[in-house]
Amino acid sequence: MPGQKAYLNQADAQRILAAANAHAEKNNWGVSIAVVDDGGHLLAFTRRDAAPTISTYISQEKAKTAALGRRESKVYEDSINGGRYSFMNATPVMNGTLEGGVNIVVDGHTIGAVGVSGVKSIEDAEIAKAGIAAL
Repeated sequence: MPGQKAYLNQADAQRILAAANAHAEKNNWGVSIAVVDDGGHLLAFTRRDAAPTISTYISQEKAKTAALGRRESKVYEDSINGGRYSFMNATPVMNGTLEGGVNIVVDGHTIGAVGVSGVKSIEDAEIAKAGIAAL
């Protein structure tokens, strides 16, 4: 119907979190995993055993950046690494400019994101994508 938009409900967030957590567990990765809505607001979170304490903050920031930016946080990391250092200070709202935040797209619209922190950034993104695949 016109005017309606998909959104993440609590069941979706828990399904994503469970699948991402299972992928991390299979690989014995100590990470924090955050699921946010399209406004970057936390819906679900877990910090696995052995996850660095700071990963709690970083995972949520990566998720928020991917949700608000409507693209993977890796895009910002690549821009910075390519010499666009201004992205480091582009906005105080988007502090997760490292790979590992992946936006969730339904019908061409970002409805939320998953952020992961604790292992290599490419592995963080792998965990996030495994969670999203559960939808």
